[in-house]
Amino acid sequence: MKLYGYWRSSASFRVRVALYLKGLPFDYSPVHLVKDGGEQHLPAYRKLNPAGLVPSLVDGDVTLNQSLAIIEYLDERYAQHPLLPAAAVDRAKVRALAYDLACELQPVTNLRVLQYLTGTLSCSDQQRNDWIHHWIEKSFTAFEQRLTETAGEYCYGDSVTLADVCLLPQVYNAQRFKVALDAYPTLMAVHDRLQRLTAVQQARPENQPDAQ
Repeated sequence: MKLYGYWRSSASFRVRVALYLKGLPFDYSPVHLVKDGGEQHLPAYRKLNPAGLVPSLVDGDVTLNQSLAIIEYLDERYAQHPLLPAAAVDRAKVRALAYDLACELQPVTNLRVLQYLTGTLSCSDQQRNDWIHHWIEKSFTAFEQRLTETAGEYCYGDSVTLADVCLLPQVYNAQRFKVALDAYPTLMAVHDRLQRLTAVQQARPENQPDAQ
């Protein structure tokens, strides 16, 4: 199994967490998203992912893009440490939590959007940071409310699920951009408990071979 990713990519972070939680060995191939205009645009990588995004996972003769699709594939193919509950309604609720972060928040704060803001639209660094803070705060406010109904030790009860896998990168980004997080006590309590897991520490951006 081979994972193509970037150390600070939220989507790559999600897949790394899933792989480590499941104890699946993999080779890691860094794709630098900034160097020389971005290695994700090179023809060789575009063959793996025509969208020029990370991550991409190669598992034997299977090549997959999109982090959530990759994680659900891993969850269905490799039974250990399931990331989605057994009951249909519980799976749907976990997916809803995960999508709040991975489909609503992350896309508007990812690298190519920020590059468009500061490049094409000539936004200042302050305007970029205001944009990031606005969307993180808006999303975290709603997520905090959801967690008051679903959280136990983790986002949904007492087992690590897809929702937790999606929460980790967004808190990392919030901390990176110095978003105040005191208003989200339940969210941060879950996040702090997740940090105790070896798999999470292994997956953290600063612990990747391409970290800068």
